[in-house]
Order: sequence, then C-alpha cells, then structure tokens
Amino acid sequence: MNAEIITSGTELLLGEIVDTNSVYIARALRDIGVNLYYKTSVGDNIARTAEALRVALARADVVIVTGGLGPTVDDVTREAVAEATGCGLALDADCLAQIEALMARWGRPLKDNNRRQAYLPAGARAIPNPVGTAPGFILETPQGTVIAVPGVPREMERLMQDTVLPYLKARLGAEQGTIKALVLRTVGLPESWIDEQIDVLMRSANPTVGLAAHLGMVDIRITARAADEATADAMIAAMAAQVTARVGTDAIYGTGTDRLEAVTGALMARAERTVAILESATQGEIARLLCSTPEGASVVTHSLVVDGPDALAATLNLSPAKLTEFGWISEMVAAEAAASLIDTYEGGWGLAVLGSAPDAGDVYGEHPGETYLALGTPSTTRVLHYPYGGSGELARRWIVLRALDVLRREALKRLENA
Repeated sequence: MNAEIITSGTELLLGEIVDTNSVYIARALRDIGVNLYYKTSVGDNIARTAEALRVALARADVVIVTGGLGPTVDDVTREAVAEATGCGLALDADCLAQIEALMARWGRPLKDNNRRQAYLPAGARAIPNPVGTAPGFILETPQGTVIAVPGVPREMERLMQDTVLPYLKARLGAEQGTIKALVLRTVGLPESWIDEQIDVLMRSANPTVGLAAHLGMVDIRITARAADEATADAMIAAMAAQVTARVGTDAIYGTGTDRLEAVTGALMARAERTVAILESATQGEIARLLCSTPEGASVVTHSLVVDGPDALAATLNLSPAKLTEFGWISEMVAAEAAASLIDTYEGGWGLAVLGSAPDAGDVYGEHPGETYLALGTPSTTRVLHYPYGGSGELARRWIVLRALDVLRREALKRLENA
C-alpha cells in the first residue's frame, strides 16, 4: 500500500509553525509497513487543496490529510475533498450530536460555524473525535481513499491511534509488515568519499541505503521492509556490517540520536582518561560541549581560552621568543602547548586548538585561515593541520567536531589496547 500525506494550513507555508504532524504520521505508517513516497503542504484554499488531492490520488492508494477541519472559513479540507472526488457535502447526524453534546458540556451555544464541522463528504465514514470538536473522516472512492484528521497534534494523534491505524492494518491484512530504519552517524568524512565506498550497497532494493549530509557530519540510513520486526532487524544488521566494513569501524561514532560529545565523553570515562583543553578561535566550545554530558563533565579537568600570543604565553608560561619565531598558530607551538597542558595540570591529556584570528575569512573564501590541533598524551603528541580557521560558524563547527573526534578515536585506541 502506498500513501501520501497532505498538510493543510497557510501558516505552514509562511513558516509560522513547524510541521510535526507529518513526521508523526510518517513514522506511524512506517511501523505498519505502508510506503510513503510524497508529502505535500498546501495553503487554506479550496481549489489548490483539491488539486493537491487529485494529484495525490493519482499516485497513492491512501491520502492522509491533516488540518483544515475546524469551524472557521479558512478550514477548507471538507470542501476540497468533496470537490476533488466529485462528492457533495452531507450532514452527519452522529457528528452533529457529538458536537452539540460537547458544546452543552462547555455551556456554549451551538453556532453555525460549529455546525458546519458536521458536514462531511457524502459517503464518508466519520471518525469520532473524543478530544475536540473536529471529527475526521474516511472516504473510499474509485480514485482512492482519503483520510482526514485534525491539525491539532493532540487530536491528530488520538484519531490516528484509535481509528486510522486499525483501519489501515485491516486493509493490509496479510500484507501488513513493518518498515524499520537505522541511522549510522559519521563525522569528518566527505559525503562523496562515503558514497564511493558504499556505492554498490546503495543500489540495494531492500534494505535500502542512503546518505544525509549535515554540517560536518554524514548519516548513513539503512531501511528494511519485512513481515516482522525481527526479520527487519536482521536485514538491517547484515547491511550495517557491510557498510561498516567499507567505511571503517572507527568512522561510525554512533547510531540514531547519539551525540558526538556524549559518545566521546563516555569513551574517555571508560578509558579512565582526563583532558585539559586550551582553545582560541573556538572560544571554549569544545570543552563546553564535553562538559554538557554526564561523563564528559568528569573528564575535562581544565578549560582555557586564549585570544592571542600574549595570552597564550602567559597562560602556559611559553617562551614569547618561540611564539614570535614560529608564529603562535603553528605546528611547533600547538605541540608545545599540548605538552605544557599535561605538565601544568598533572597528567591526563592536553588538547590545544589554535586557530586564526576571529576576522579570518569564510572557509570557502580567499583567506579561510588555518587551525592547528594538538593532542598530547604522556607518551606521544599528535598535531593535525586544517586549512580553515577563525570564529565563523562553519569553521568553528568543523574544528569542534574534529577535536571531539580526535579525542574519541584516541579513547577507542586506549580501550582496544587495554
């Protein structure tokens, strides 16, 4: 069974509210094995909503409309469904009785605009609304089935659970299954590189594999359709193993909603390692993110922020002459700063992140700046160079993620060698 979602409301098109209804409905459909290929948003206009419905009915078995069932003039879903399907509107006596009873309970008179909520497309089956005045409906037509639910999230969810999902499950019958998904989260890897590694896997029909790029991160989504959850889980696990083998075990830092800083903090705590952090252009953000997580707060011993060579020399008692000779943003100085952090703050690790001044250009511009990241341990010091810097949002985000990832990978190595 293929479905389409139409969300109704001009406020959605104006960006005044975020469409959470379609997210809820999409997940509910996924869980019972209904395919969802399109989602459409349309304003409060009968003609345009009717056109969206005609398009949807031409390519989907079931169209679920959310919103536009209220009592006001701009609630046009009933009229639009009637126009798109060629049905008239008819008064549903049971719906009217429910609305009358609700108004009486509230001590309010029944007005004409409340009464119009009881008019449904002719032949539609009403969906009672126990938590509001707007009934939904199910209309089966030769073109396909239209299901309308209120736009108020609390009411939409109640009608979906009480009536819509049981209805769809009954229609699916033996075809009912489940669609499950797993998101593998990576950091610091180009989307194009990941695509090259798993190209053949992304051609699979079931499970499917897709990529979603975020700022400094790429998610690998694996989706499986099966008769039951156990089978879907097994299919996903087998595909995840193939993906991991191609991109590298340590490249994937987590799944689902895992946050890099939380994963890093937890791994460092397990490895029984602490870190003192010194930052320039990132302005303490690396330490703040780590400290925002339960385990991370226990592994950061000190957080220092410097804004230039004088502050750096004074903070870690570094030689001003050496900073002048090599430049305070340099491989040599970053390495010395990381080592000094270890000596100054009694063991553990030292992470020094020295980047270009705040006025460095955009990362894609002519003067993107540069950053040196040095991680010192009691046995080794590793320095990485990045050809961008400054306090611009993009550069700062990339550097913060890479710093957290360096700590994560070092903690992984310690655990593997323990």
